Amino acid sequence: MDAGIARMGEILPDIPLQEVKLTRLLLLVGGNLLEELERKLKPHGLNDSDFRTLMMIHSSPTGSASPSELCEYAQQGATNMTRIANALVKAGLVTRAASAEDRRRIVLSITPAGKRLVRKILPPLFPQVLGAFASLSASDKRTLDRLLRQVALNIDLLTQSDPRP
Repeated sequence: MDAGIARMGEILPDIPLQEVKLTRLLLLVGGNLLEELERKLKPHGLNDSDFRTLMMIHSSPTGSASPSELCEYAQQGATNMTRIANALVKAGLVTRAASAEDRRRIVLSITPAGKRLVRKILPPLFPQVLGAFASLSASDKRTLDRLLRQVALNIDLLTQSDPRP
């Protein structure tokens, strides 16, 4: 990776080499983590976006959320959120109902089966998560957390100013 990026630096002298390397590393690490997560979710009939949505509903104070809230938090479009909600409802992991406050608003709520599945899926994921960060000290982890949050904020600021629909 480093050699390839260095060669691109010779071809395009203005390339921001360090930032390109960091971006590539983030993509590699994220891709590997996602691949492993997807492998462990597959036997349960879930993918990453389904599981993240289920976790967001489960971790909400009321155990429920509207699809529009979930779109924002899960970084999913409305069409994909509809697919996710349909899959979770069909699997019996969440219910879909009209909001008591506003009948036009839909609310997804986690079911007892959804809670049981989360408790079944999460513990086997812990060794992988711990292993990924095993060589980092507590201080390293705090620093990484702070730096990744800064990068995420920068990306948010860039995408908010993006004129594309």
